[in-house]
Amino acid sequence: MSELLLDRKTLTLSQARALQLAAQGLLQAPRRRARRDDLIATIQRMRLLQIDSIHVVARSPYLVLYARLGDYPLAWLEEALEVGRIAECWAHEACFVTAADIGLHRAWRAQSESNHWADKHAARARDANLKEMHVLLERVRTSGAVRASDFERTDRGVSGWWEWKPEKRWLEAWFASGELMVTRRERFQRVYDLAERVLTKLDPPLDASTSTLPPDDIRRRFILDSVRALGITQARWIADYFRLKPAVDERELAPLLASGELLCVQVRGWDSAAYVHRDHAPLLDSAFAGRLRATHTALLSPFDPLVWDRARVRAMFDFDYTIECYVPAAKRRYGYYVLPILHRGRLIGRLDAKAHRAEGMFEVKALFLEESVTPTERMLAELAQAIAAMATWHGTPRIRLGRCRPAQVAAALRAHWRG
Repeated sequence: MSELLLDRKTLTLSQARALQLAAQGLLQAPRRRARRDDLIATIQRMRLLQIDSIHVVARSPYLVLYARLGDYPLAWLEEALEVGRIAECWAHEACFVTAADIGLHRAWRAQSESNHWADKHAARARDANLKEMHVLLERVRTSGAVRASDFERTDRGVSGWWEWKPEKRWLEAWFASGELMVTRRERFQRVYDLAERVLTKLDPPLDASTSTLPPDDIRRRFILDSVRALGITQARWIADYFRLKPAVDERELAPLLASGELLCVQVRGWDSAAYVHRDHAPLLDSAFAGRLRATHTALLSPFDPLVWDRARVRAMFDFDYTIECYVPAAKRRYGYYVLPILHRGRLIGRLDAKAHRAEGMFEVKALFLEESVTPTERMLAELAQAIAAMATWHGTPRIRLGRCRPAQVAAALRAHWRG
């Protein structure tokens, strides 16, 4: 254990969880109705918002925002993209980031050799079809923004990068390499335009100096941003947030401790140091004093930054979580699109949900509480309210409940909904 830990008090795991939830905007429910600027602030707080197109419930970015903002119009996300307050890029995966951060991401990808799958596929597309890709790029330059659906496909594709029509692969390749950006979305479909045109509408404007930052400086910024977004973290969890390579270790963090940009603390039961950004020093003091009260109950997206790192969520919340939509059906334990349940600082269970929009029905196919969780009347009342609120936000206010574990939870939830 580092000597830097010896003169500091020790956080309990519960206090560390509260600090992470506070940093992520999940400690307490919102106290007022959301405003447009809150959406931008929430993305800036997390530093990125992962995009995923599965819409068995709502698409992931909407769910991540809902867990933090409560009821808000889905159209706000697309509006923010169209007016340039946010932008799309490859980061953790495909993500929305704020306009203030897009310059760093573009500089990082332009200067650093990437091992990301999107870049590998883009390189293959350029190697095989560079002439056709330049024809496509020139069309965008002369005729304006395009969607992949503007091009008629000549074969019967299924899913995945290499089953996309050629033009879709080429558009994605130019997007990955930075020549194209997403100017807006239509029914969640990307509309691509020249990066130079998209960048001119950013709010705030693009900081041109970011393009000349050395890679080491950008990596340092991403490390600090990761620690700030996570609230509290071990060194080994940092790199995953922005998919940094190589991994971040304590030796790389030492200069950031020396400069005071990071603080080093101990968490009871951990054999590694924990790190907190200096911006969260007031939160850290509150955590040590036991003043961070977790009161929020929320259903989380499978791609929520709180849970996307399996090792981190296991250590922080003693919660073993796998995104099972990518697991063969026969091997799934809980279901296709399983939402972790956050309740007052703990991950108490998960539910497999599906929104039947045409019927106005929100189906909870199955709900599982963790074996270590003893349901209380307050817990079930707040869980029932969280499910009902999400269902109403979806426009699917009728709730259908399937099997539950433990079984008696079903009757209690239904009683709350009838009442």
